[in-house]
Amino acid sequence: MTEQASTNHRIHPLVELRYEREWQEQLQERIKRNGPWDDWSMYKLAYEAEQARLVASFDELQCLRVLPALEPMPHQIEAAAKVMHEMGGRAILADEVGLGKTIEAGLVLKEYLVRGLVRKALILVPASLVLQWVRELNQKFGIAAVAQKKAHTWQYDVVVASIDTAKREPHRELLLGTDYDLIIIDEAHKLKNKKTSNYQFVTLLRKKYCLLLTATPVQNDLDELYNLITLLKPGQLGGQREFAANFVVDKRLPKNEAQLQEALSGVMIRNRRGDGGIRFTKRIVRNIPLRLSKEEQALYDAVTAFVRERYDESGGDLTSMLSLVTLQREVCSSRDAVFVTLVNLFKKTAEDSPLRAKIWGIVECIRGITANTKAEKALELIQQTDEKFILFTEYRATQEALLQYFRSHNLVAVPYRGGMNRGKKDWMMDLFRGRAQVLIATEAGGEGINLQFCHHMINFDLPWNPMRVEQRIGRVHRLGQTEDVKIYNLCTLGTIEEHIVNLLHEKINLFELVIGGLDHILERLDKDGGEMEKQIAKLALESRGSEELRHRFDALGDTLGELREHQDNATEDRAALQALLDGASQSVEVRP
Repeated sequence: MTEQASTNHRIHPLVELRYEREWQEQLQERIKRNGPWDDWSMYKLAYEAEQARLVASFDELQCLRVLPALEPMPHQIEAAAKVMHEMGGRAILADEVGLGKTIEAGLVLKEYLVRGLVRKALILVPASLVLQWVRELNQKFGIAAVAQKKAHTWQYDVVVASIDTAKREPHRELLLGTDYDLIIIDEAHKLKNKKTSNYQFVTLLRKKYCLLLTATPVQNDLDELYNLITLLKPGQLGGQREFAANFVVDKRLPKNEAQLQEALSGVMIRNRRGDGGIRFTKRIVRNIPLRLSKEEQALYDAVTAFVRERYDESGGDLTSMLSLVTLQREVCSSRDAVFVTLVNLFKKTAEDSPLRAKIWGIVECIRGITANTKAEKALELIQQTDEKFILFTEYRATQEALLQYFRSHNLVAVPYRGGMNRGKKDWMMDLFRGRAQVLIATEAGGEGINLQFCHHMINFDLPWNPMRVEQRIGRVHRLGQTEDVKIYNLCTLGTIEEHIVNLLHEKINLFELVIGGLDHILERLDKDGGEMEKQIAKLALESRGSEELRHRFDALGDTLGELREHQDNATEDRAALQALLDGASQSVEVRP
């Protein structure tokens, strides 16, 4: 058909308008005469509309109707309902780690938005968790939350921000002058000291509803619990002196427990891993011992000797040795990490110092290394399957070296680290979900990311702080993970790393330990003999030879093993505090 013919057959706009007007008039006439229900499709639509408007119960969460893609667990729904209907929108969500406190808070926020009770909300979190919160609220709850970036961002209705940013000027004055319907604070145990600027800032914020999220509402003494609850509901526990007189025998030992539990139950919700059929997949741990090449072992021995000499010269002053202790840890990670630290140390050393020659001698050891034992084993593990892996290292230089090594072997890997801005972190995570098989994350980058879609994890090197190892594992082994999590620990024989793996795995069974028990073990250890990282450093620096190092680690391991064995009743104080929290939450533990 020609263009002219097509034009001739086209209906004139005025004719179209007339047809539409006639159709509307006919429809109106039909409705007047018969009503709209003579058409079955119209009847069904009207019926569905009326059904959607029905509210069977005031206590029912209306937001679940508009969140078809979200399937919260029963304990999360119950927690959200209890916050709204029994606690007046002010509560401490104190579930154990990994049980989804973020989901519970999101449900509360969404429900208040649906009911029109909240318009302006502020979520204050550690800086590393800002993006995670924004992503969760947007994707799971359909809440238009934004991450705070510029001063004008505060004008949005739902803003997620770092508490450290919020409390600084010019932001502080703006926020203190705003009336918020709801404020949510994650990692709220960091507010336990009422003398801190964070606590005082949150106290001054004007808020109708408030949620505090923490897995550890009391860590050291009952004053911490009092401070949190007073921040939430002033007067709930009376004044400070009244609280101490009524409820405290010693700082960790409560009295009048029944009365105190009743007061706590009106403001705190605590679910535990054994509650209500909550199930987690297994952790399958595989320690992989590796024998270093002759050149790699020579580098390790040279660094160890150099660090011990400096320690002896300092008279055993561990505080002045922190940079050299880092060198000792890096040599178990990669030659690249060691090289960067050595170069920086060389630059800072006086030109006429004899140390320069010793430092350069170690650099020459690095030049002679051709093997990359750990990287080769990591590549072998990853290539055994097409599934995704997250690989953790403590050091940026190791991360960069692995990226290059994997790419040279046609393996798609992306980095994730603390120094990246929010946009780049999101980009890296999208690449990992999509086309990359491996995410190489540093310690800082591992905070606050959820990777339930991945269930293979490689510890390329191990931190000397067991809690940081647990935090790594928690990125993949958490609520929502549907597969058993496989953890691979690369362990170089003949180095301190060999003893650390044995310590973490054999003595305290870290990799299968239920989350929540480890912090109690380390807290007792710190009271008895200093931080664990410092203890390991002293062992490494003071041992003369591998046999002495082994004996010293065995002694530390025995101490940790005893603490783990008796962690549930190590002291009456701990048992009393735990019973207090569990009683207040009215939860019944059912072992899986």
